[in-house]
Amino acid sequence: MNILGIETSCDETGVAIYNPEKGLICHQLYSQVTMHSEYGGVVPELASRDHIRKLIPLVKQTLAESRLNTSDISGIAYTAGPGLMGALLVGATTARSLAWAWKVPALAVHHMEGHLLAPMLEENPPAFPFIALLVSGGHTLLIQVDGIGQYTHLGESLDDAAGEAFDKTAKILGLGYPGGPKVSLLAETGTDRFKFPRPMTDRPGLDFSFSGLKTFTMNTFNATKKTEQDKADVAFAFQKATAETLSIKCKRALLQTGLKTLVIAGGVSANKQIRAELLKMTKKQNAELFFPRLEFCTDNGAMIAYAGCQRLLAGQQETLEIFANPRWPINTLINI
Repeated sequence: MNILGIETSCDETGVAIYNPEKGLICHQLYSQVTMHSEYGGVVPELASRDHIRKLIPLVKQTLAESRLNTSDISGIAYTAGPGLMGALLVGATTARSLAWAWKVPALAVHHMEGHLLAPMLEENPPAFPFIALLVSGGHTLLIQVDGIGQYTHLGESLDDAAGEAFDKTAKILGLGYPGGPKVSLLAETGTDRFKFPRPMTDRPGLDFSFSGLKTFTMNTFNATKKTEQDKADVAFAFQKATAETLSIKCKRALLQTGLKTLVIAGGVSANKQIRAELLKMTKKQNAELFFPRLEFCTDNGAMIAYAGCQRLLAGQQETLEIFANPRWPINTLINI
């Protein structure tokens, strides 16, 4: 059983083939970062057009490198949301068209479910149940995962997501796009000079808020002489505050649920400081921390192929309707 996975939710075109017995067969990824960096962020229309140009060639390349024919594909999984509507429709229409032509089922996959299941692609995957922290440019979520499709929402960002705060901080510091990696790199030369707040950690609950931290960062930087060291020190303080805030909330989630396994996924999970803080916290709590390899932290087709494969194996079926929802709530997914 070979499942073709297609990811086109934002600015990365991902294609992969997953086999439940052999594991990940092949995956390809094309990033639009260079194109969007000229504009300081993702331009939705340009993203959609680039997906159109790149998707079919990537499908052909993936099949060729896997040494598989179209007749070897048993099903197609595609990202249906959340994400940019135009970008999602490129993947959805392509997947449905190929599935119809190849006479195989197609399945809409939730983008965030793909991320939280990405660690399952590793040799030592976590066992259910576990707590998942999903941190990306558009989402910061804490979820209790009891099985595929069995998700209990614990907390989320009430305003800016963590990744969004990184991008906005990068703009404040004049670093450009993509902001997260540039802030992280700059923070490596920073010093522990500023003390930033850890938002919403002084009250109960598992929700997040990063908008105020972003404003505090801007005010702090504007009060400096804006030298290169000032930039580095502000980046260091912002990143440390974000990492410790995420760690505090994850610790609460583990204590509240009694679980001893934490999974971190999403683009921001590649951040070294955040990984270090969560690793330190889980060790103190006698808990385990799992995260995907760096190439599977960002959007990719492998996680979509895996998630779709599990649902197809469980017997989930869908009609030929082309489905895409840019604001698809994860708590509406079918349990399997």
